[in-house]
Amino acid sequence: MALPEHAFYCFEAINAELGRSKVPPTPFDDSEEFPLFVTWNIKSRNGGEARLRGCIGNFEALPLGEGLADYAKISAFQDHRFDPISAKELPRLECGVSLLTDFETCDDYLDWELGTHGIYVEFVNPALNLPPTNGHSTHLPPGTSPTQQSYRSLSHLPKLEVHVPRSQNPRNLKVVLHATFLPEVAPAQGWSKVDAVDAAMRKAGFKGTVTEEMRRAARVSRYQSKKCKVSYEEWQAWRKERGYA
Repeated sequence: MALPEHAFYCFEAINAELGRSKVPPTPFDDSEEFPLFVTWNIKSRNGGEARLRGCIGNFEALPLGEGLADYAKISAFQDHRFDPISAKELPRLECGVSLLTDFETCDDYLDWELGTHGIYVEFVNPALNLPPTNGHSTHLPPGTSPTQQSYRSLSHLPKLEVHVPRSQNPRNLKVVLHATFLPEVAPAQGWSKVDAVDAAMRKAGFKGTVTEEMRRAARVSRYQSKKCKVSYEEWQAWRKERGYA
């Protein structure tokens, strides 16, 4: 589970970067590894709703301390949608940490819950005009059904594997297209499960109309996000308790 200390440590990381100082030791168990995302929001000066200021992460399992420090800085200073965060903005920031867990393959494209699961959608590139593929057929351990096992990260999930001879793919197109949405995306957009799967297919690069046959042939996997968010004020109170200068 994501802890306030994880988000406090992200504040420490960007504060150290801005002040060209060293990041303090991790205030939590650093032996665990998770895929993770760090999100920075900034409060409006007139008291309005906070807006996104940076969000970047990684779907591979990373050492927790190293991953949080790295992605706190990457999301603060290298999210190309925004200018780098400045020291004067620090007092208006909120930090959110998302630890991604429970990567599982779905029984079908609707086998996940809105608001609980993120989805990872893989499907055969329709431009290849191949016969329909059963997206649920993959290489699993003997005696294991798709939803019986959880995996540590996206790369550990069983993948949709389709082998196409060069004669059937002379333009060397990508055979399998894929895309993912974090758990909060579908509810924020007001999407249904079908809407989310269709949006993932378009995000993956498909420009046509998504059909029911495509949805049924896709491999959809799900994962969860353990989240925590803290404010600048909470970080400052925590620092005072710990006797930080």
